[in-house]
Parts: sequence; structure tokens; C-alpha cells
Amino acid sequence: HELFRAMDTAIEDRESADLPRWADQFPYVNGGLFAGTKEVPKFNRIARSFVIHAGNLNWKEINPDIFGSMIQSIAEDDERGEIGMHYTSVPNILKVLNPLFLNDLREQLEVAGCNGRKLFNLRKRIASIRVFDPACGSGNFLVIAYIQMREIEAEILRRREEANEKTWIKLENFYGIEIKNFAVEVGRLSLLIAEFQCDVRFIGQKEAKALVLPLRNTGQIKQGNALRLDWSVECPLHLHSDGTSNAEVEFMSDNIETYLCGNPPYKGTKAQSAQQKSDLAEVYSTYSGKFKVLDYVSGWFVKASEYLAKTNGKAAFVSTNSVCQGNQVPVLWPLVYSLGLEISFAYTSFKWSNLATNSAGVTVIVVGLENSPKIKTLYSSENGKVVSSNVKNINAYLVPCADIIVQKRASPFQGLSKMVLGNQPYEGGHLIMTPQELQQSPLSQIEKGRFVRGFLGSTEVIKGTERFCLWIQDKDLTDALEIDFIKARVEQVRLWRENSPRPATRALAEKSHQFCEVKSGRNSVLIVPIRSSENREYLPCAIYDNSKTVNNLAYAIYDPLLLDLAIICSRLHLIWVGAVCGKLETRFSYSNKMGWNTFPIPKLTGKSQSDLKKSAENILLARESHYPKSIADLYSPGAMPDDLQVAHDENDETLERIYIGRRFKNDTERLEKLFEMYTKMTAN
Repeated sequence: HELFRAMDTAIEDRESADLPRWADQFPYVNGGLFAGTKEVPKFNRIARSFVIHAGNLNWKEINPDIFGSMIQSIAEDDERGEIGMHYTSVPNILKVLNPLFLNDLREQLEVAGCNGRKLFNLRKRIASIRVFDPACGSGNFLVIAYIQMREIEAEILRRREEANEKTWIKLENFYGIEIKNFAVEVGRLSLLIAEFQCDVRFIGQKEAKALVLPLRNTGQIKQGNALRLDWSVECPLHLHSDGTSNAEVEFMSDNIETYLCGNPPYKGTKAQSAQQKSDLAEVYSTYSGKFKVLDYVSGWFVKASEYLAKTNGKAAFVSTNSVCQGNQVPVLWPLVYSLGLEISFAYTSFKWSNLATNSAGVTVIVVGLENSPKIKTLYSSENGKVVSSNVKNINAYLVPCADIIVQKRASPFQGLSKMVLGNQPYEGGHLIMTPQELQQSPLSQIEKGRFVRGFLGSTEVIKGTERFCLWIQDKDLTDALEIDFIKARVEQVRLWRENSPRPATRALAEKSHQFCEVKSGRNSVLIVPIRSSENREYLPCAIYDNSKTVNNLAYAIYDPLLLDLAIICSRLHLIWVGAVCGKLETRFSYSNKMGWNTFPIPKLTGKSQSDLKKSAENILLARESHYPKSIADLYSPGAMPDDLQVAHDENDETLERIYIGRRFKNDTERLEKLFEMYTKMTAN
């Protein structure tokens, strides 16, 4: 108690504080660390030993960003997920900061060489840079940005032979918004520790110690809801000539650069709380559009775009890749473009790992925004290595093509077979049976053969499970109703539909022996599940004879061509679907109008069709050789049988040669070609 009181008492107040002599030796710390309650924690023997052990560690070299890991370790799992506290490794943070502005500073340092004037101007530029993280958590992005900028400044001073000079980089230039107060305090402290450690490295231990205590209030990390605050107030757009800030005055200096960065909370539409939905509604209140489909992180992209439309700067955020896929693209990105922003750089999907005890890794992208960028750079993973390339444009799907938005189509390109959603039942489950219910029913084998069919959706196709349904043609209705079991089931459907609140369902009561849709093939059906795991190398699909009924949890091509299966089973098609259909959570969410009908494909020659038919046959034969394994078994990640893998590789090669005469190098090249073709095929 006395120790904490001493470190919370300013030197000028010591005399009246009546501190014990031993406690008076301790410095005034400030920073709020020892302020507030004076309740002394009670220690048992084990707790005391932990404290002593921690005190014996060497804390000199601790990375200040590790405090983020400390927060994550002590936070409850549900709370950590709620506010998106992902402690992130330094290499991953640099994937945001390097292309955002650090690479440019290093290039300018290289150009300056040992030219004193150029080095001096670069130092002035660095001193004017502001870094703003509007979802800063414990401040890791700000801390790493500060340390990296200090290292560049130190090299400038070394070349100018001005070592040991105090830094021009002020902590007041590092802004943040964070919703949790504890994280705000840790963020402020982390910046102070980073400053102290940089001072030790670059100006000396003695000088650093003289500067560090008492801690001062940096004041630029604020507590609050970033989507509710005015960013131009929290990180003022403009400065007076004397350096004081005011969001209302004219811009006084062209030298100020503001860089927005961070790792905001993601939250898909179904995972958002009522408060988060309200936050987004506030962000989009002045715009028109169907914004309810957007992830929570989209709010940061829009707020950043609004901010950068008014001042000199850039932004880059980590995000789940869903904001650049499927139905979110035509809602979010035209709005961002309308505010004058373009994608200046991007990392395509990669695993955002961290070092916390309960690691919250997730597949993400990094997207940089800028007003009229001179250079656009796309980063992607190729054989485990990051490959970068300067490109003319990066579109909203993170593909180096024109800014085109893929729109739904009523029919596929090049006369491919028509794909439709399976049959909608709307019958209360009374026409559907489990294998046990069918077995226990009084139906004879002849009656089963005439009035019962397999009933297939996503689960049945992927896992090989079974369900059945009554399938009664109008011409057979009289015979079917003579069977008491069927008659009772049909009557239950009639009552269920008549009691429905939906007029359309009540109107179907007269057809109670059938689903509300009755679609079937003459000979066969190709079934594509609506939902499937993103971990498989290929989309699941299968061909069945016409004794099967497809339900509304899958898409169907009735009486398909074998080349349809070759296309759907290809890597090309999976990559296209992943980009333009989007995902549910992380799973693929297939769509006939967005995935199949929009799929760009060259006009197929007779030989191309024959080659694809052959490769599809090889895939089916390879599957058949492993009967009774299900698709889930056969396509389990890392466990595909060799012959099936070979069949798919040959199918991919056959299809990709039709496009470019060889295999594609990677998924980025695949998407680039597909978008190029889509642009041409929809030009008219």
C-alpha cells in the first residue's frame, strides 16, 4: 500500500505525504498505473512465488506489443471474440504498415544516400507523419509503426553524424480509438515503453532514464466506439500553423500525412450484436443500398474513405475476405469508389496468425485505400512465399483487372446446361421419410418402387446419407390415395398448408400430394450442394439416376452433359465461386445465378468437349473404385486417394489448356484470366 502510494505521489507533494523513508526512495511514476483504489491484493504462497519469479526475469528487452497478448490471455473467450482482440505477430503487422508507408520512407532513405539536405528533409517528413488506428486494441499497430519510424530516423542521424540527438517523432502523432478502457490504458503505456526502449537504443541508457519518469499522458488513444465517433475530431484533419489542431480551419500545411491502419473486428451479419447492427446503420444512414448484408468491418472501410476524401493520407485494414467476395462487393465497393478511393495495394487471402495463448487465427486479406494511387501492388502467396507485382489496377475482388462488378445472370455462357435450385417442399415434413421411417412403413416393395424416391440435398450428397420422399405424379394420384399410409401423409400436408400464414402456401393445399415444385430429369441429375467446406480442393458434386429427387439445399442440372461435371469439379470453377459467390462463415455458398451462369468459358470445340467428357469419366471411375466411401471421405483435406487426385489434376490440365494453352501458375492468374474474359463476354 505504501509502495503504491509513493509511486502515485508527485515529488513536490512528498513532504506532506508522510511517506516511510524506504518508500520515499521510489520515483513518481504517474500514468494512472497506481492511481485509484488502494486496496492491497492478498497473496497466498503460490501467488507470492509467481510474483517473485516474474521479478527475476529480464524485462529490459520485452516487446511492448506483447501487452496485446497479455490482454488476450486474460480476456474471456466470448469477450475476445466480441471486440476482435487479436494479438498479432510483428511480421503480419508489417504486411499492413510496410506497403502503407514504411516502404516509401525506406526508399526515400535509399535515394537520399548521404546527402545531408535530403536526409534532413526526410527527417522533417517523418516527424510530420501521423498514424491513426481506429480499432487499436492495445496499440500494437501504433507501437510497431513508432519503432520502425524511429529506426529510420536513427539511420538518418547516423548518416548525418548526429547520433544521440533527441527524436523529432512525437507520441502525440499516434492516434487510436478503442472501445475497452483497459486496452486504452495498456496501449498508452505500450507506446511509452516503446519510446523508452528506442531512446535507450538510440540516445543512451542514462539519457533515456532521465526522460522516462514521471510518465506523461500521451492523450491520443481515446476510449469510444469508432463507428459512432467523428474521426476528423479524434484525429483532426487540419492543423494551425502553430501545430495545434482544429478540424474546422483551412488546411495549413501540405506536409502532414495521415496513415490509417489496423485490424478492426470482423463480424458477419449473423454474428453481429444488436448494438453492432445499430453501429452499421449509423455509418450507412446517409447512403442508399442494402447494407444489412455487410460485415461489421465494412464500417471501417467507409469511415476511412470519408476521412481520406477530406485530407492527405492513406488507409490499410486487415479484413476477412468476405468483403471482397459475393454479394458484399456490389454493395460496399461502389460506395468506396464514389468517395474517390481506389485500392492501392492488397494481400490476397492468407492465415492471420498470432502469438497469443488462445490464438485467434483466421483467413484474412489486407486492403489498402488511397486517392488516385500512382502505383498499385498486389501481394499473393506462391509456394509458401509472398510474391508482389505492380499492376495497372486492383478490383474489388482483389484481381488485377478493371473495376467490374459481377452481376447475376439468368443463363450460363456458351450454352452450358441450365442449372436450377432443387425442389422446394413446403409440406411440413410429411412427404419426407428417414430410412427407419420408410423401413417401418407398411408400403410394399412395389409401392416403394412406384411412389418413393431418394431425397437429396447438400448433406446427403457430401456424406452419403439417405432420406426419402413420397413422389406422386398427378396421373398416379388415385392409385396412391388408395394406400392408407400415403393418404394419411397427404392429408397431413393439406392441413399444414391450409394453416400456413403465407397465402402462397395455402394455395398449394389442393396439391398436397406434391412438393410446391416438381422438377425431375428424364435420365439423370447432377447435384451441386449449396454449402460445402472451404477446406476441400474441389467443389463437391455428383451424378445420380432419375430415381432421385433434389431438394432446395442443392442445385441441379437435369440430364447433364459429362463436361458439366468436369467444369464444376475444376480448380478454376472453385476459385471463381469463392470470389464471386462469397461464403457463409468460411464455407462455400454456391449460387447458380452468380457462380454457374457467370462462369466465363471459351467456346468449346468438339475435341475440347470430348476431352472434358473423358476427364469427367476418369473422376467418376476413380470415385467408384473406392465405393462405398462418401465424397466427404474421398475429398478429406490431405487424404484424397492417389488415383482420384491424378484424375482431378488431368481434368484441371485439360480445362486450363483450353483457356491459355497451359496450366495456370496460381489462383491469382486464374482469376485474372476469368475476370478478363467476363469483362469481354459482358461488354455488350
